[in-house]
Amino acid sequence: MAARTYGMARRAWAVHVHDFHSSARHDTNTTARSPHGPYNLFVSARRAGTKHGTARTKSNSSYTLSSVTCFLSPPLQFPRSIMSSDSSSIVRLNIGGKKFCTTIDTLTHREPDSMLAAMFSGRHTVCRDPDTGYIFVDRDGTHFRHILNWLRDGIVPTLMESDYAELMREAEYFQLLGLIEGLNAPLSKRREEDEPNCELTRRDIIKCIQSERVKFRGVNLSGLDLSKLDLSYVDFSHACLKGVFFSRANLQCAKFKGVDGEGSIFHNATLRECEFTGANLRGALLAGANLQSANLQDACLIDCSFCGADLRSAHLQTADLTNANLEGANLEGANLKGAKLVNANLKGANLQRAYLRHVNLRETDLEGAKLDGANLLGAIR
Repeated sequence: MAARTYGMARRAWAVHVHDFHSSARHDTNTTARSPHGPYNLFVSARRAGTKHGTARTKSNSSYTLSSVTCFLSPPLQFPRSIMSSDSSSIVRLNIGGKKFCTTIDTLTHREPDSMLAAMFSGRHTVCRDPDTGYIFVDRDGTHFRHILNWLRDGIVPTLMESDYAELMREAEYFQLLGLIEGLNAPLSKRREEDEPNCELTRRDIIKCIQSERVKFRGVNLSGLDLSKLDLSYVDFSHACLKGVFFSRANLQCAKFKGVDGEGSIFHNATLRECEFTGANLRGALLAGANLQSANLQDACLIDCSFCGADLRSAHLQTADLTNANLEGANLEGANLKGAKLVNANLKGANLQRAYLRHVNLRETDLEGAKLDGANLLGAIR
């Protein structure tokens, strides 16, 4: 029955995304379950002209579906045939008024840690637009075809420089780390050629780090590609690091005190014991970064992404984490005294033994967060 009900729900399934960062809802009237990627699709069906009814699938049933509500939950075991058909399910998207058609497999396979993959993996609630049958995402759809082509083929498009920058913004929003890395190469090359304000090139940096005690204090390095370099112990204090690409770099014990690193990219970088006191990292991408024992006191971390980051024993006193995404982050033993967590997403985060005294958590999403042993004395919840 579950399989037949799932097929009925899947034909009706074209959903509207309210908010990627919104918390998942639960409906006690669910009547059918079926797998959706690594998660399950729950279906709540209503009989026409009645209150919540039960979805029935027999051919002689007089029931009609007046509405189908779809949402997601942790996985159950279902036949392999259902799983295989799910990945090829057609999805209709309305991106800022531009319409696209693709499959779940395309959206989830190449970039499994992206926002798009999460939207269809069960980690977030999605709802159908009953009038159009499209998922609506409130973003500019001008370059979304390039995103779909990247997800299909893994090829970075050839664009005008202004278009590269616009596509980069969309890639950062959807957290498409592979596309971000691919776009950064042409962007960095053009910045080095065209921006006289950038005082050094990647080649200059590589030459410098071969010596000991390297310092780039106050230097403008905006837009450089410094990915995968060993920059441990380097002093970047008060430097301009806007849009710098530090992906997978080794920055252990590096100093970023007072830097302007707005929009910089640190995904999967090693940042253990780094100093970021007073740094401006607004909108920076730190997903998957290792920030164990890092000092981020008084840092501006508004709109930052720390998804899956390791922040064990990190110092976040009085840091501004407004709208930050810390879903699945490990904050065990972290000190968040006086931190601003307005609209912060801490779903599934590990906050065991974290210091949260007198922190305002009223507008913080803590669904599924581990708070065992956390100091919550005086915390506002």
